[in-house]
Order: sequence, then C-alpha cells, then structure tokens
Amino acid sequence: MTTSQHHAATDTGSDFGVDDRPLTGAAPRQIEISSPHDGSPVGALAMSTPADVERAIVTARVAQPGWTRTSPADRGAALRRAAGAVRDNLEQLAELNEAETGKPRDEAREGVLAGAGTLEQYAELGPLHRGKTLQGDHDATDFMIAQPRGVVAVITPWNDPVAVACGLLGAALVTGNTVVHKPSERCPRTGELLCSLLAAAHPDGVLTGLVGDGDVGAALTADPRVALIAHVGSTTAGRHIAEAAAKTGAKVLQENGGNDPLIVDRDVHPGWAARQAALGAFANAGQICVSVERIYVHETVAEPFVRALVDAAADTRPPPLVDHRHREQVHDAVTAAAEAGAHCEIGGALPDGPGSHYPATVLTGCTPSMAVMSEEIFGPIAPVRTVRSFDHALAEAADSGYGLAATVLTGSMDHAQRAWRELPVGSVKINAVFGGAPGGAAHPRGSSGEGFGYGPELLDEMTTTKVVHWEPPTL
Repeated sequence: MTTSQHHAATDTGSDFGVDDRPLTGAAPRQIEISSPHDGSPVGALAMSTPADVERAIVTARVAQPGWTRTSPADRGAALRRAAGAVRDNLEQLAELNEAETGKPRDEAREGVLAGAGTLEQYAELGPLHRGKTLQGDHDATDFMIAQPRGVVAVITPWNDPVAVACGLLGAALVTGNTVVHKPSERCPRTGELLCSLLAAAHPDGVLTGLVGDGDVGAALTADPRVALIAHVGSTTAGRHIAEAAAKTGAKVLQENGGNDPLIVDRDVHPGWAARQAALGAFANAGQICVSVERIYVHETVAEPFVRALVDAAADTRPPPLVDHRHREQVHDAVTAAAEAGAHCEIGGALPDGPGSHYPATVLTGCTPSMAVMSEEIFGPIAPVRTVRSFDHALAEAADSGYGLAATVLTGSMDHAQRAWRELPVGSVKINAVFGGAPGGAAHPRGSSGEGFGYGPELLDEMTTTKVVHWEPPTL
C-alpha cells in the first residue's frame, strides 16, 4: 500500500466525528433556482454542510483501496451501466437542465447523449490504459505503471452540466480513483440526478455528490486528503482552486474561461463568414466554453460582413441567459463599451418582461481596451474590430491572457498555416467555428487552465506513474 492508501484503509465511521449530529447554529442554507425563461420558482435544495464535505471525503478514502483493487474490466463495466442509466433518464436530465439554466431542450438532450457516449468511451479506454516495460539489466525486471491518484474532487459548470461532468467523472472512476463531485450551484438538481445515477452503478462510496456554492467548493478543494482537483468553470474560481492546491499539494486539472478570437480574412465570402460568426457568438446565448468572444475582420470585407452579421442577429432569438445576475454582467460590459465609443448596431438593450433574456448584439468600433474584447463576457455579444491586414489581426488575436481556442476564416493556405502555428491557444479551428474529430485533447494556455481535459490523455492526468525495478534476491 502507498501511504495514502494505508490511511484510507484505517479510516472508520468513527472518524466522521459529526456523523449523526447536526452542526450547531443555523439550519443549512438553501439554493433556490428561478426559471431563466420567466422567473418562476424551479426548485430548492439544501446546501451541503461542512459535516457533509467531511463525510464525503472520508467515505471516498475508505472506498478507495477496494476500488483500486477492482479490475479495470469491472470498473469499465460499472461505467457502461452508468452510461445506460444516463440514457434511460435522457428526458428527465434534459428537462432539469432546461428548467435550471435555460438551455434549449434539444441542445440539452444532445449534451446528455454526449455525456453517455463519453462514459462508454472511457469504459472501453480504461482497461486499455497501460504502462511500459523498460530495458534494464538482464536479470532485472523494470516497468512503469499507472496508478490511481486517490480521492479526486470534480467541480463542474452549468453551461453543459452533463457532458462535461461525464468526461471528468468517467475518466477518474475508470482509472480507480474515488470521487467527490460538486456541480454548479446554478444547476444543482441536474447535477444531483446525474451523480445519483452514476453512483448507483458503482460500489458504495466510490462516487459522492455535494450540493453547494463556492463556500462548499472551497471546503472541498482546501482539504489535504484530496489528491487531484478537476475543475471546469470561471477563471476566478480556477485561481482560487490553484491557490488552495498550492497549500495542499493536490494536482490541479482545469479548464477556465476563454476569450476566443475569430479572424475574418480578406478573401472569404462576407456572408458566409457572418453566418459562422453568428453561430459562434450567439449559439446557446454565447454560453459555450469556446464561443466566439471577439471578431477581427479585414477592412476590405468589413462593411458587407457587419451588414450580414446584423441581419443574422436580427433573425436570432437566443435562449435566456442563466440568471439575472449573469445578464447584468453581460449588459454592464455592453454599456461600458458603448460609453467608451463602440457603436451598437443591433441589440444591447434589456428586454421587457420576466426571465433573463438578452438580445443578440453586434458592436462595432471596438478597441482592445474594452472588456468586450479583453474579457470573457459569456453572452450573445459579437464585438467587431476592423483591422488593416492579416498580420494585424493575428497579432491582436494572440495578445490575450487567455488561451483556450481560436477560429480563422481564410482561403489562404499560408495564413492558415501561420494561424495554427502562431496562435497561443489549445485549439485552432480553420474555416469552422465548431467541430472536431472525437478524442481530441489539448492543453489550454495562460488563464484558460492547464492539463488535458478530454480524450485518452485524460486517463494519464487522472493517474500517477510509478517506476519499478525488480531484481532477484541473493539466497
């Protein structure tokens, strides 16, 4: 046994300390969710208490040695059962997702099915995850082997709560880790149902869910018994997690915010480019990790491009933003840009009526210092900056503290080659704002995070490698 496994094996129920006793003081806080569509009450859940966090971590530590000893094939079989349960509950998960976050029902279904598919992929990949033999002395055996890290804390976002969670949870579980999962407080019921479905397919204690806000997440990530923290969410939250992990020694795997640029070269059709830009900026009201956040268009096609983009915005009815708090943040950024000299071609006004809707908005005359160009706004906003050359566009697109993704629309092979080589981001898309082959995995750069968050490489992140040198004894 490793030291951490020994400690886990000696944990008992008595170590909870507060197992059956309520905390002193006030009753547990509540998370209350209102519909982004009309503001009506959706539901409420009690937040996890410090005792719940303690219980979840100790339970995971107790379960971890047995789960590690479970064969990879059996761990994969459990993940396949979990995927089946997710598919069986497709409609309920999609309905909860739509009710809590405003995500359109069809897109919510796609996210659920993508999550189930990811679980099935890791069920197949997990048993194939292998080490290496080494060529040492003739009488010795040398090899490298991947082992679970231990207790993994998984903290997931609200904008695609099933698909993202299934990737991180699936990879962590199939490699023999036990997991404590905290979904976003903006979709607690979706996260609770998903976690319960996956937990039911595994032995007791292998997966435990928590309900709560940043305070609950902070208590989880600050615990020195957590070996790895996997987080997808805001850059601010990611920085707090990194600070906590620096004190405990936990490995951090995270995808934070992005400020993804779109470059429109002079040789592309402006109408087609505008449709790509509208898709990238307005899909799911701009609440996608790799949404288009800023646009650089060559001056020779800027006028027809903007005209077509405004037409596309006029024909777009985005779903609501996740809540009023987020809508205020989006509107504040648009207002600040207008006060700094940007021109609102369409949108940019708070609509009447209930809910947290915001119109598709196109801004021109934008400058690099504006928040709509320098920060992740995460709304249906298309800020446009006219540039004099491809070099100009490439330089400004690269000048960002974020490094998640970028898109380039160009007919030039030379410009496409330069773009993917020079842009300091994890993913570069040429002539399509969305898409990609299955299994792709990239390292985000800068403030956008660190580590592989997808693909077979995620299995490497969830494990630690041990090297073994074995010689025969002298008898």
